[in-house]
Amino acid sequence: MFINPDYSQRVVLRHHDLPWIESPEAGVERRMLDRTGGEVARATSVVRYQPGARFSAHTHDLGEEILVLDGIFSDETGDYPAGSYLMSPPGSRHAPFSETGCTLFVKLRHLGPDQTVREVVDTRSAPWHQGMVPGLSVMPLMRQGAGSTLVRWAPETRFSTHRHYGGEEIFVVRGVFSDEHGTYPEGSWIRSPHMSQHTPFSETGCTIFVKTGHLLPD
Repeated sequence: MFINPDYSQRVVLRHHDLPWIESPEAGVERRMLDRTGGEVARATSVVRYQPGARFSAHTHDLGEEILVLDGIFSDETGDYPAGSYLMSPPGSRHAPFSETGCTLFVKLRHLGPDQTVREVVDTRSAPWHQGMVPGLSVMPLMRQGAGSTLVRWAPETRFSTHRHYGGEEIFVVRGVFSDEHGTYPEGSWIRSPHMSQHTPFSETGCTIFVKTGHLLPD
């Protein structure tokens, strides 16, 4: 299966506009943003667990990142409410489930050999740090290799024009993010290729998940 597999192309989607697609496990559905492969795939998705849904134990050969958007996600290591970030390194294994139901932003099979230690961040309580311009706050998530970050924009915050070596991926967690190319409400996903350029801002304020440097051409 191939969904937006060409990383040289800019892609903008709002996941709420996409259909839910059933997974092999009852009660687990996905909205696929990009995907290269079958059931084992390099993929970016929004995943929904119905209350009581379970996924059989499986190994992530090339790792997994999860940001819990709502509800409570669980596996044998614990319960992770909305705002939890989990990075499971290559070779990790788990059997996930949700007793109450949950929605997740998930990235699969894109981690490398420098990302070897599991990381868990509760973004509800982890500290924010001053960003590069007034009104911008950052929260590092994955600290190994090409990391993922939460970025919080106060209303009327603007950033300078810049390029992204290795590309950039943004998921709008809340609020409205903008640049000269468009306006992106909550639930939007923007994938911009290697050496792409923009001038981002937020009129009303927003929080975005950002990942950079992982979209280099083969």
